Amino acid sequence: MSKFESALSRRAFAGTVLAAGAFAATRGLAQGAAPSITAESPLGPFYPVGYRGEDDFDMTMLKGHTTRALGEVIEVSGRVLDRYGKPMKNAALDIWQANSVGRYAHDNEQNTAPLDPNFQGVAKLVTGNSGEWRIRTIKPKFYDTPLGVRTPHIHFDVVGSAHRLVAQMYFPEETEANAKDFLYKDIGAGAPTSVAQLTAPATYRWDIVLMDAARS
Repeated sequence: MSKFESALSRRAFAGTVLAAGAFAATRGLAQGAAPSITAESPLGPFYPVGYRGEDDFDMTMLKGHTTRALGEVIEVSGRVLDRYGKPMKNAALDIWQANSVGRYAHDNEQNTAPLDPNFQGVAKLVTGNSGEWRIRTIKPKFYDTPLGVRTPHIHFDVVGSAHRLVAQMYFPEETEANAKDFLYKDIGAGAPTSVAQLTAPATYRWDIVLMDAARS
């Protein structure tokens, strides 16, 4: 086990780190002709393997519940694009995150912060013809790890026609916290591709660019 894995195992991060930023600098065939491919980020230990709960786009409200999840309600939307900037139809997105106090609803979680019984925490989406996707969720809180504090972020696992991208979305208003986050720093020059845009109060936009070429 590497030193990195050994340190992360104290909070169940071991064995999950991918090559962050491997495709961060990749561009289209002509300079400026295509968007930068979204940077890779670690999968992390809280991927919802075997999740069988509710997984629609609204993570703030569960069917049959009368109380919304705690925290700041936000909307995040975007498109999945290919390396030429064309929309990716039928791309599959798995999305998961910590709740408003920085805890994941996962068996590997060792954080003692409380769970929120009204927070879904996971969404599974498929893009339409325009490549669009959208979630309503709670802005996650930072949380501590053996290697430092993680800035607020949302996890994405995106599968296109020939490329699977694991990424983390960061918040533009958390500039200082992002800069101190050890995984954000590992992305290097590709870090801007992982930061959403704030388009209105509590409303974010983040386009995800795969290495795929969209099929007709």
